[in-house]
Amino acid sequence: MSMPAARKHRPLRRLLTATAALTGLVAVLLSAPSGAQAAETLVSQNKPATASSSEWAGTPASAAVDGDNGTRWSSAFAAAQWFQVDLGAPTAVSRVAINWEGAYAKAFTIQLSTDGSAYTQAYATTTGTGGAQSIPLSGTARYVRINLTQRALDIYGYSFWEFQVFSGGGTTTPGARLLSYAKPARASTEQNDVNCNPCTADKAFDNDPASRWATSSTNGWVDPGWIQVDLGATAQVSQVVLQWDPAYAKAYQIQVSADAVNWTSIYSTTTGDGLKDVINATGTGRYVRMYGTARSSAYGYSLWEFSVYGTGGNPVDPPAKPADPTFPATRLVFADEFNGAAGSKPDTAKWTYDPGVPQNGEVQYYTPNSENASMNGSGSLVIQARKQDYEGRQYTSARMNTSNKFHVQYGKVEARIKVPKGNGLWPAFWMMGADFLNGRPWPYNGEIDIMEVLGRNTSEAYSTLHAPAYNGAGGYGQKYATVDLSQDYHVWAVEWDSKGMRFLLDNREVFYAAKDTVENTRGPWIYDHQFYVILNLAVGGDFPGPIDATTPFPSQMLVDYVHVYQ
Repeated sequence: MSMPAARKHRPLRRLLTATAALTGLVAVLLSAPSGAQAAETLVSQNKPATASSSEWAGTPASAAVDGDNGTRWSSAFAAAQWFQVDLGAPTAVSRVAINWEGAYAKAFTIQLSTDGSAYTQAYATTTGTGGAQSIPLSGTARYVRINLTQRALDIYGYSFWEFQVFSGGGTTTPGARLLSYAKPARASTEQNDVNCNPCTADKAFDNDPASRWATSSTNGWVDPGWIQVDLGATAQVSQVVLQWDPAYAKAYQIQVSADAVNWTSIYSTTTGDGLKDVINATGTGRYVRMYGTARSSAYGYSLWEFSVYGTGGNPVDPPAKPADPTFPATRLVFADEFNGAAGSKPDTAKWTYDPGVPQNGEVQYYTPNSENASMNGSGSLVIQARKQDYEGRQYTSARMNTSNKFHVQYGKVEARIKVPKGNGLWPAFWMMGADFLNGRPWPYNGEIDIMEVLGRNTSEAYSTLHAPAYNGAGGYGQKYATVDLSQDYHVWAVEWDSKGMRFLLDNREVFYAAKDTVENTRGPWIYDHQFYVILNLAVGGDFPGPIDATTPFPSQMLVDYVHVYQ
């Protein structure tokens, strides 16, 4: 719901090695047991792509290899289609990842070729389900082709946001684990003022991607700048992962030391480009340091996270995350069916009323004690926006949430809702990071907008993520066209785990946010903690625009149910 300033979209990062930077390639960090990290190289990024057809000029083949999950390739509306990417040279391929739009393929094959003439089949299916697919492959290819033969939606063609080909992979040193969590840290300088409070060195090692270290604005925006961690004992380092703030290093070294005085470089680059760097570098020492020698801007250096993996040291395990759900999730952990008598109020054992003056330029007052929210006696909650003088404002509405009643991390969160139509109306179904309740400010707590609809155009909707590095108008999300949502109830949902979020409208995927992609293109993934659920109907504001004489009052947002499954 919140709409502060935008952030610029950034291209996918590359994988860095101890010997050289593999320019133009991408780092993808996969989960592996015992804290180890598995790394692959994305080899299809911005490579030449061709296809049997394109639906129109705005959905060319190149849009599926540009690293942007907001652009896509789509074909003509016919069953027999193909898409191909030229890797530029024969390459050992290990996996293909496809992020399908709603028009996915039920049946398709993937073929490999070294010369663009003779192809071998590497994968085939007749039971494709769309969404985000990860397909292991084995072979050498310059050309990777997907042949599409059966459509999921016969009235359309095929469409995917991204078609990614990977090379390499495998885990790091056997037994490798996170060594740097909660270890003592020092830096050349630290920022600790109203603009970054605190941005001390320890924040880069707290396993919290919404906190960061930054060099001091008073005397730290100079070269060199450095940050180091004491692993507690001698360690064999095998990998370092840096999640940069926009104040990143163009030139830096990763160094190790036995005594924090004499340093040995195990990695060096002069072409750093920020965001996420996965550095496979080997060295032995108790101390590990990032030593920056050329800044990317007039600012200093800043890191959200500095993670060191390997063996030895004196590691402390970070708090364990809950297990990922298996989807479709079926264990109901929260439900409100809103089946009360007409005029009865929402259950205060489940919902907290959220009264007061809103943000974002909205004109309503959210009334206390659910004055604008009640059951209709037919199985729905009615959130009503009225033209009504209240506390100095001329409009009222309701906002309610499950804060301190029900919090959740991972699962399927869904609601069946009918939205109102009218200029300036802004219904939403969303979630806020529960650490907001303990004083962490937005957007550092994280926001998950499962559904936002603007009353001026109820034939489209939005699903969006907000974090420190991407928020407001620059949030990471998707606008999608659909039927007129004000004419009937529709089911919005998010399937959320440690790898990403799959947003659904009426059981059809409308957007997939992959953790790896977000970290490599926009900034930290800050959603691996508990959130609470929010329902509201706003009036006016920066996003929906103003109300006018045509806006109907009262207007109603109807909620049939809210369910959460794990």
